[in-house]
Amino acid sequence: MESWKGLPIPVVPGEGRPLRLFDTATGEIRPTAPGKTATIYVCGITPYDATHMGHAATYVAFDILQRIWRDGGHDVKYVQNVTDIDDPLLERAVALGQDWRAIAERETEVFRADMYALGVIPPADYIGAVEAIPSVADHVSRLQELGAVYPVDDDLYFSVHADRRFGSVTKLDEAQMIEIFAERGGDPGRPGKRHPLDCLVWQAARPGEPAWDTRLGHGRPGWHIECVAIALDYLGMPIDVQGGGSDLAFPHHEMGASEAQVLNETWPYARHYVHTGMVGWQGHKMSKSRGNLVLVSRLRRDGVDPMAIRLALLANHYRSDWAWNPQGLSGAIDRLALWRTATAAPAGPSADALLARVRELLSDDMQTPTAMAVVDRWAMETTANGGSDKAAPSQVASICDALLGVRLA
Repeated sequence: MESWKGLPIPVVPGEGRPLRLFDTATGEIRPTAPGKTATIYVCGITPYDATHMGHAATYVAFDILQRIWRDGGHDVKYVQNVTDIDDPLLERAVALGQDWRAIAERETEVFRADMYALGVIPPADYIGAVEAIPSVADHVSRLQELGAVYPVDDDLYFSVHADRRFGSVTKLDEAQMIEIFAERGGDPGRPGKRHPLDCLVWQAARPGEPAWDTRLGHGRPGWHIECVAIALDYLGMPIDVQGGGSDLAFPHHEMGASEAQVLNETWPYARHYVHTGMVGWQGHKMSKSRGNLVLVSRLRRDGVDPMAIRLALLANHYRSDWAWNPQGLSGAIDRLALWRTATAAPAGPSADALLARVRELLSDDMQTPTAMAVVDRWAMETTANGGSDKAAPSQVASICDALLGVRLA
């Protein structure tokens, strides 16, 4: 599957600081410790509707992570999937009377356009679940050989307790897991399962639903194993960062980690599990199922500058739950205008202290709101009093582009 086009990233003087991030599995802010090439897998969209602000906040956050690593001298291998076959997509196709493939292709293209407009660095590998089906079948077969997969009717389930570390990502107790599993697409009550938390890895063909011929028979993959297969094929393990929204921590990342750890007979699947907060609107988490969506593509069509949208997202710390509101977007539009005015000035205060402070804040668990306040102060000083450094305005524009992904030209 094709990704979107990347934009040039300016090089700023010096080298960034090592990145520390909050790790869900330990509950602590810890140093990331990648080698020359840092690896990251971020779970992608299920393309049955366009990009909403919850999506955008997640992918912009992990874009900042990439920029910090790159500024610190690392190459970055970033992989993202597209869940282009799944029950919600099929349900949307039935509701609209459209072919599921057409919906997936259309909405994936909208997502690509949104990510390009927002300045998100594209993944090195952008992989659809459908194209990964042969690999998924191979990995499920390997789990069968290891005794970690068993049949229920004609379907196949992964025994989560085949991994002795199951539960170590989210630290939930069993009752919590079962409750959340039922809420988020699981089937804890299905008869024939050995344990309520065991998860589907292969679904035999159902009447009227798409299916593929593989070594496992005619069917399609379960959800968690798709991401595991793609991550292992393109990154191996351990991954430096497994990322996604906080609603993916359980069951998706917990169960995926166990599948990978059993497959590779080693631990950990990821050195860091990094999760973004939920974005609300109209009193609830923004979600396709509820329909309370603010869409990036709609704002763009209404003439909102994508860099203002990006600033509105970065005004919130990536781990915080927050609510989208028109006032926040208005403030971002004003901020963008201020920054553009200041960086177009003939001179300004030196950019050296600004660069050092922005690097410091971003390297400490990606404190984007405070980092942007540093740029605000420089911009207000420049517009009010000017400065003597003729190179500073262009330098600050490059810093905003390289580290925050905000294009000011």
